Amino acid sequence: MAILIIMLTSGVVAATSAWFGMRVLHREYGRYRATFQQDAVRNLAEFFVFLDPAQLWGANVAAALACAGLVFVFSGGVPAAVVAGLVAFLLPRRLLHWARLRRIRLIEEQLPDLLLALAGTLRSGAGLQKGLQQVCLHVRRPLAQELGLLLQQQRMGVSFPDALDAFYRRVPNESVALFIAAIKVAGETGGSLADTLEQISRTVRGRLQLIGKIRALTSQGRMQAWIMGCLPALLVAALYMLDPLTMRALWTTPGGWLVLSIVVVLELVGVTLVRKIMEIEV
Repeated sequence: MAILIIMLTSGVVAATSAWFGMRVLHREYGRYRATFQQDAVRNLAEFFVFLDPAQLWGANVAAALACAGLVFVFSGGVPAAVVAGLVAFLLPRRLLHWARLRRIRLIEEQLPDLLLALAGTLRSGAGLQKGLQQVCLHVRRPLAQELGLLLQQQRMGVSFPDALDAFYRRVPNESVALFIAAIKVAGETGGSLADTLEQISRTVRGRLQLIGKIRALTSQGRMQAWIMGCLPALLVAALYMLDPLTMRALWTTPGGWLVLSIVVVLELVGVTLVRKIMEIEV
């Protein structure tokens, strides 16, 4: 009788835990789906690529399932397939975030030349908006796209300060903030905007040079983080090629998966700590 009660209690606890787990998974799935669609649409719109968020989500899920299926076919292990599918499921959002940061960095690198060209145009007697139109013709992407969108918004009836604010929302960068603040202050109080733009250009160029020096000095530490992160995977691949029968136990047994989990956690902690040490705010 006691054994029956224990079995029933265990079954009720297991069923309740599974029910709560499914509810949490369903809630987190819906939250991640909404966040993914919102971020993907916003990030792709900044690249002037407009796609349906539902189609993007479906493509992401399909790619994750395909990756998990391929890993299962070639390895025969369910845990490996689950991990591969999870990585493929989470990777696109990180790639979009990286591409957005890279685009913002490219815009910042183009900004000093734009400021000097705009200052020269203002000194020649042209107005600010006419100067932006002239400079936009000689600027490369992605900055040319942002300036073109700014001017197009103004032609469609958006006020110039609001168009500048929209520009900053798309490119949230300190150098862009300085550029926009200088234009707003000059428009409200007057003064020589050309001199201000030249000074901002020198400031931004000096900041970029300082960032370049910091990245050069910390490149060894970043490379160590990459090597530390990739070395275990390369070592496992090499040992698998030498002795596949012994290494197969690493991802086909519970003990092997425990070891792999510990290794992955320690690697992530180590790489994160190294990257935090190497990040220097300017």
